[in-house]
Amino acid sequence: MLRQALLAASRSGGVRRIVETAPYTRSVVRRFVAGETAADALAIADGLISDGLMVTIDHLGEDTVEAVQAKTITAEYERLLERIAKAGYGSRAEVSVKLTALGQLLPDGERTALENARRICAAARNARTTVTLDMEEHTTVDSTLRVLKELRQDFPDTGAVIQAYLRRAEEYCADLADEGSRVRLCKGAYNAPDSVAFTGRDAVDKSYVRCMRVLMAGRGYPMMATHDPRLIEIAGALAVLGDRRHDSFEYQMLYGIRPNEQRRLTELGGQVRVYVPYGAEWYGYLMRRLAERPANVGFFLRSLASKA
Repeated sequence: MLRQALLAASRSGGVRRIVETAPYTRSVVRRFVAGETAADALAIADGLISDGLMVTIDHLGEDTVEAVQAKTITAEYERLLERIAKAGYGSRAEVSVKLTALGQLLPDGERTALENARRICAAARNARTTVTLDMEEHTTVDSTLRVLKELRQDFPDTGAVIQAYLRRAEEYCADLADEGSRVRLCKGAYNAPDSVAFTGRDAVDKSYVRCMRVLMAGRGYPMMATHDPRLIEIAGALAVLGDRRHDSFEYQMLYGIRPNEQRRLTELGGQVRVYVPYGAEWYGYLMRRLAERPANVGFFLRSLASKA
């Protein structure tokens, strides 16, 4: 019930105004969000890379309602990638992109998002790095997969995200487990009806494991996005059983969540990539993070109370 309430709050303008204007909210948000500018994100990325981690940087924003806004976000990514190239991060830093931020929901939105995503992928190629398309609401899944297919014709290293809470997740993973394919597997952080998604925690976890088996047995590059100790252990066991090298898959975690575990896995020889978001549009991202882990709600409320 708490998860559903938080996900509903992520779409509520009234709750958003309360959270955004609450005293000291931004100081708490900084645990999960690098800051509002690319410079903030790159400063965090530099520290993580120095510690042996990899990063994927996301400019926060979604549900773009104007074509000019989509172009502005696209240009922001192009500038970000230029800075990544200048910093020499190469394969240690990639970017994550939401297609709704690039115009996917506009009239003729799929074509618009594809055109903008092509520009970002071209900039990433120039920076000698890659792009991963974030997955969003269940209503956008088919469109996102079509855009992915188009992009991979010219940019075959474009990454995909599959949400394990979707009932068709295992099918999607099987379709994408080809050689050279990069797939981030996450649990999923959006509301969806029972007909489309598993809603119970155990059912989602079981789906995640089934998807992991498919990806680890495939010829692609799995990216296991989870903070769950059980799933991390299973991923490691599947890698051993499949005789996978440490550089043939990676773990992914969110900035600000389980940093000690990120470093522990790195010290064991694993590849760990940290999802580093930045930007002024942090509200929806924060609420989904709180929905994913009840412990984060306690941290958030305690922090606000201690600052009051």
